[in-house]
Amino acid sequence: MPISLKFKDFLHPRPTPSGIDVNCKLKHFAIITYAVDAHRFAGLFPPRFKLDTIFIDGQEKGLLSVVPFMDVDFTSAVYPFPVFSMGQTNYRIYIIDTTTGERCVWFLGTILDSWTIMVPRHIWKLPWHPGKMRFICDFDQQSGCYRHYEMHTKAKWAPARVQLKQQPEQQFHFQGFADNETALVYLTHPLAGFYYRHNGKLGTYRVWHDRLTVKPATLESAQFALLSRMKLVQEDEQQQPYSVLLQPINEFTIYLPPTAL
Repeated sequence: MPISLKFKDFLHPRPTPSGIDVNCKLKHFAIITYAVDAHRFAGLFPPRFKLDTIFIDGQEKGLLSVVPFMDVDFTSAVYPFPVFSMGQTNYRIYIIDTTTGERCVWFLGTILDSWTIMVPRHIWKLPWHPGKMRFICDFDQQSGCYRHYEMHTKAKWAPARVQLKQQPEQQFHFQGFADNETALVYLTHPLAGFYYRHNGKLGTYRVWHDRLTVKPATLESAQFALLSRMKLVQEDEQQQPYSVLLQPINEFTIYLPPTAL
């Protein structure tokens, strides 16, 4: 029987920022998730981690999300500092850290549309890659829904495009979970991320955010070249996501620098 997760067990006050920790608001925040046969993830992360799977129609599936957004008001959480805005897309797999038991994500990598990429890419050796991103969005304040959501990325590593829409009456529908709250904890509230650094070593960093207020959306079209190239989700499969979630803006704290393990 699927386990039940409650936000009350995962929400906690924000740890006090220090040093070079960052606050930022994430605008046009989307989580586009695919349910993928578990065997396709073989070899992508080290044995310390296991795929956090669900069962759909008796088949074991892992979940992988593409998460595009605009960083706005990106600045120091501690000191007066210039404010930056930039497009970003994260590609992540839901995993469990067997050392701690924590539900977290494995980053395949990130696209960042900013000259500031030199710091995470070259100094911290994160798997971040340059790209040019463009958002074309029409958000209806009255209904709290996107009439239209479109994102284009020009990038060597992960070119992408996606088009979404929302209807005010849309309801959540999550297969393989005990209930909607369990699915939302799983999909929206991992606070630790792990990845291979450019030098092949394991790295990690943490974030904090309050409970996200996402709403369901519908995918109209998608093309994520990275997922096709890695044979994780082929282009025809990309047109049928497991779920699509949208939130017009939220706020994150990112604890830096990342740690090499």
